[in-house]
Formats: sequence, C-alpha cells, structure tokens
Amino acid sequence: MVGRKAPEETRREDMLRAAYDVAARQGLDALTLRTVAARADVSHGTVVFHFKQKNELVAALLDRVLYATAVLRVPDAVAQITRPSERLLALLRAEMDRLSADPRHFRLFLEYWTIGVRNATIRRRIRLALESYRKELATLTSALVTDELVVTRGSRSTERQLDEESAVTAEGVAGVAVSLIQGCALQAVIDPKGFDVRQHFAAAGQMIERLSVVNATP
Repeated sequence: MVGRKAPEETRREDMLRAAYDVAARQGLDALTLRTVAARADVSHGTVVFHFKQKNELVAALLDRVLYATAVLRVPDAVAQITRPSERLLALLRAEMDRLSADPRHFRLFLEYWTIGVRNATIRRRIRLALESYRKELATLTSALVTDELVVTRGSRSTERQLDEESAVTAEGVAGVAVSLIQGCALQAVIDPKGFDVRQHFAAAGQMIERLSVVNATP
C-alpha cells in the first residue's frame, strides 16, 4: 500500500503543476481535465481519477495560487535591516517586484477572486490568506508605529479624542502596505506597458518615511 501511494501523490503534484501552468498562461476558462492531461503527459482517466471534474481541480489549484500571490516572502537581506522604515521599504520593493514581474500569477488570483464572489468556500480561503498576509506584515510594522498617537500639543481631552479618531496602528500600516503591494500587482496586470513600478515604489517610500518621522516626534 505505502509503495503504491507515493507515485500517486507524485502524479497528483505533477498534474497540479501542469494545471497551474495552463491556467497562468491561458486563464481558468482554458483549464480542462484534458488540457491538464496533455500538459502533464498522463491519460485523461488518470486526471479524472484524482479530480473527478473541473471544479475539484480548480479548488485544488487555489492553494498554489495563494502561495504565489498571498504568502509574504521576506528575503534574508531584508530581514537583516535594523532600521524599521528601511526594512519595511525594502520588503515593499521586494514584494512589488515579485508580484509585478510576472503579472500572470496575480491575474489568476483575480480570477479566483471573481469566483469567490459567488463561491463562499473560495471566498473564505482567499480572505484567510489575506488576513495571514496582513498579520505577517504587522509583525514588521509594529516596530515602526505604536498603538498610541503621539500628540505634542493640546489638552488631555484633545489628546484622547485624537487618539480615538486618528490612532495609527501596526495593523493599519500593514493594511496600507498590502494595498500598495497588491495595487502595484493589479496595475501591472491591467496596464503593463503604462504602469511604472518605480514611481509606485517611490511614492510608497515617501509615505513610510513621513510616517517614521511623525512617530519619532518627541
């Protein structure tokens, strides 16, 4: 039993890789059990044995799509940067470059997002992946901001009011960072020739530097 199990798992992984290749190149509409069989160089019956029908294949493929688009990558060189604003800026650049370098991955993510509008299971999986992405970023932004707004002037009542209405948190900065990263990827998909990732990154850098100065104010 164990001896036969490993080859089946290997074939399944080969088919998922083939399915991802087809979907990334041609979209989910072009993904069929037969196209996957041809790409993976297996029989149509073998694909049917593992996935039964297209919707099962599409659901199984989502993990790979989320890994490519909604799992934070922190390069060793970035993790070693000690200044919080510089570290976050370097991470933003790395993620923007990664996601915009090959827009096909994010385009596929957008296709799943569209499916998720009417499919609660897929919508939940995407939501959980994005929540995890934001939480990982928040661990890096916590060194850049505090949960309390620094107010240098004004009465205590004013301080309390501003704190309640305008407090900047690590989670809030993480949410903005995700918007910057995924907004970059989205524009790279929609307008690959007209969108300039360098300008997008430069604007993000200025925002982070200003935030760092504000929170460093005594």
